[in-house]
Amino acid sequence: MDAFDSFERLLTDTAQRGIRYRREITARAVVPTAAALDALAALDEPTPEVPAADADVIELLDRIGSPATIASAGGRYFGFVTGSSLPATVAANWMASAWDQNMTLAVMSPIGAKLEAVASRWIVDLLGFHSTCGIGFVTCATMANLCGLAAARHALLERQGWDVEARGLFEAPPITVVVGNEVHVSLLKALSLLGLGRERIVRVPADDQGRIRADAMPALDDRTIVCLQAGNVNTGAFDPADAIVPLAGAAGAWVHVDGAFGLWAAAAPERAHLMRGYADADSWATDAHKWLNVPYDCGLAIVREPKHLRAAMSATASYLIADDRHDPSDYTPEFSRRMRGIEVWAALRALGRQGLADLVERNCRQATRFADGLRRHGFTVLNDVVINQVMVSFGDAETTRRVIATVQRDGVCWMGGTVWQGHTAMRISVSSWMTTDDDVDRSVEAIARAAAEVMSGGTRATGADAASGTREAGGARGGRGERHA
Repeated sequence: MDAFDSFERLLTDTAQRGIRYRREITARAVVPTAAALDALAALDEPTPEVPAADADVIELLDRIGSPATIASAGGRYFGFVTGSSLPATVAANWMASAWDQNMTLAVMSPIGAKLEAVASRWIVDLLGFHSTCGIGFVTCATMANLCGLAAARHALLERQGWDVEARGLFEAPPITVVVGNEVHVSLLKALSLLGLGRERIVRVPADDQGRIRADAMPALDDRTIVCLQAGNVNTGAFDPADAIVPLAGAAGAWVHVDGAFGLWAAAAPERAHLMRGYADADSWATDAHKWLNVPYDCGLAIVREPKHLRAAMSATASYLIADDRHDPSDYTPEFSRRMRGIEVWAALRALGRQGLADLVERNCRQATRFADGLRRHGFTVLNDVVINQVMVSFGDAETTRRVIATVQRDGVCWMGGTVWQGHTAMRISVSSWMTTDDDVDRSVEAIARAAAEVMSGGTRATGADAASGTREAGGARGGRGERHA
């Protein structure tokens, strides 16, 4: 047997293991068993001294690793706004691994650069944005926020005659950053990485759904970045862009949109009204590994005038061979990176406009189904369910934490906790193409059983359980319950 025959057998075996994993995922608990977690100790080996057979490496990985996964690729995982991965995107991901392309320059991967260019054009069309937009394919919405804000920083300081990429922020003209009081922690992280600071921002009050109040906006000028939110991570609410974006535009301010999952509402006719006014912003951040359901990791930084993104991200050296094609590294922080655009292209090619709209609409209907089912059991839904997010309270904070911990331990479904405007809540995010109405109904009944058990005094959460139940709420700022990435 030659080397390629062994390679072929290895990949065939691996594909069969992956297929079996996905076939069985709907029948297993969402969380690993205690035995599966204990088995992870088998990986604590000394550093290997001699080679191992490739097939044995994959067998060990499957035998020990697969049972210890969280079944987030299935239909009953409702934590952290997590999508599954569409079949076409998994296959495209495997193809990309076989190709092993480096996405620094178009000359290094003509197919990679072409797929990203085509996918970019499709995304802009589906979201109803300006055709001039440029897109950087990054790891997550945190990095997409960083890229959009870096483009904003460049553009605003360039107007003042300051080259921030060359001279840095020392003695630079000041920039004001305006955010809503429910700003997501990922955007704050991006601001800190860019030297714009987490604490020198101007916070604007938010309403009871987390929407920034347009009537409370401060005076704006051409040295201001206004950060809006399309899809609050707890309530799903959208800031009133149709009122704020024109004010910002008239003042010469830059509008950046944190839309990690909510941006995709623009692709669904029944939800597109939520995105009214957002298309006139200057930059947007979103994830593809959330509602587009591509494999991790993939975020999208979208900028209306790509020259600003390119100025903020590009660098050159004598050995880098540039030509007149779109060089992907000019629009992202990385030089070398994987070919993540292939999965976005595959998702959009497989779904089409109609399939994407159906996916978004179906998940939104399922979120409403969740809320209606939980209300029928007598529980309190804390938010207006406008998209795919549901928050529910089971009474006081301790009872709610114990219900969350019991649901997580049970394994029928998984959802995390948050603290919303002083209320501890279970947070449910419906983002997966795999989720069926039956998954929702089974999950509602599992939640109701857990709540009945807790309220009857039949269970007591341990310290570890309680920590698990509140992990999403821990460390949140402004009522936030999770990070984007």
